[in-house]
Amino acid sequence: MTIDTQPHPRQPLLPNTDQSCLGILGGGQLGRMFAHAAQSLGYQVAVLEPEAGCPAGQVAEHHLQAAYDNQDALVALSKLSRAVTTEFENVPADSLTMLAQHGFVAPAGGCVSVAQDRLQEKEFFTRCAAHTGVFPAPHCRIAGPAEVASASENLFPGILKTVRMGYDGKGQVRVRTRDELASAFAGMNGQVCVLEKMLPLAYEVSVLVARGVDGQAVVYPIAENVHRDGILFTTTVPSPNLSDGVAHAAQQAALDIIAELGYVGVLCIEFFVLQDGSLVVNEMAPRPHNSGHYTIDACITSQFEQQVRALAQLPLGEVRQHSPAVMLNILGDIWFAGDASTPREPAWDQVLALPGAHLHLYGKAEARPARKMGHITFVAETLDAAQATLAQACAILGIAV
Repeated sequence: MTIDTQPHPRQPLLPNTDQSCLGILGGGQLGRMFAHAAQSLGYQVAVLEPEAGCPAGQVAEHHLQAAYDNQDALVALSKLSRAVTTEFENVPADSLTMLAQHGFVAPAGGCVSVAQDRLQEKEFFTRCAAHTGVFPAPHCRIAGPAEVASASENLFPGILKTVRMGYDGKGQVRVRTRDELASAFAGMNGQVCVLEKMLPLAYEVSVLVARGVDGQAVVYPIAENVHRDGILFTTTVPSPNLSDGVAHAAQQAALDIIAELGYVGVLCIEFFVLQDGSLVVNEMAPRPHNSGHYTIDACITSQFEQQVRALAQLPLGEVRQHSPAVMLNILGDIWFAGDASTPREPAWDQVLALPGAHLHLYGKAEARPARKMGHITFVAETLDAAQATLAQACAILGIAV
């Protein structure tokens, strides 16, 4: 794998021209919010996504309904778009590499491929630790019975994760003993896995960073995340627990990682803060991230506008946060609150009566439990006030806090 880490002169793709169309692989909510940001800057958007009526396809000027590796569709996307990005990490990296033969692609397929493979990702983080001083959790590869038998006792208790795919807690099993490891690996149906030591976690933070083709990089304020059942529940910014020293270390590590990767675009890196205050790098997402949604309503430049700017080779925007914020993920469960067996629309009118509440729904036709349907960001003059409004909204929506 060869990744170009050298900065290059910007060649801006200006809006409001007959060629100012930006392409994106993936039609989910991240693509939808990318399209909104692109259109606000004067660009058209072309989406390649196999699902009809997808969130991004509803708002984009062009929707190519085809598989992500469909060669005819990729050629059509390259003809429509001067530059192409992706909204999720599991798009075929080869598709991005193929598109790069016809125009500008950010992030590059080689960068995305690192994030698609947990072992490659951890090896990359380990190399970066020579500069960052921030290591991933102790881990080892599990690809067969021999590796189950030889795994270090120091890795128990641990978490067995599939090397590829898996998100929102999927493809992961906690294991306390070697016997549990053998059983869990058998349940992975032969997929290569990584066994990762469980660490004494205090909380998780994520660092959103963006880099242009010219090497300019910016890093957002650090977000503190709370998960439920492996899915992001809330994001609070600024982090209420993080010390200034650990915050600086995480931001500097993120800047070092994105430069070492030669990455162009928006990258989110998740870190664990352990009970002793030390920092461990967990994983990265080569795209805007759920934990960065607060930037739409609380920062000068949203993560999606930043993605557009990087893709169009424009100067990156200011990342200053102007208001404390708490973001609440909205899952399909609340359409079935109480004893409801059929979905009912939540009381959005009551939520929107709350001060500083910003509702974002993703245009998904069917509500299902654990399905991300939208988010609400609460902004206020103080973090305490934003958290109080969050609690009021949860009471309205029937969400336990």
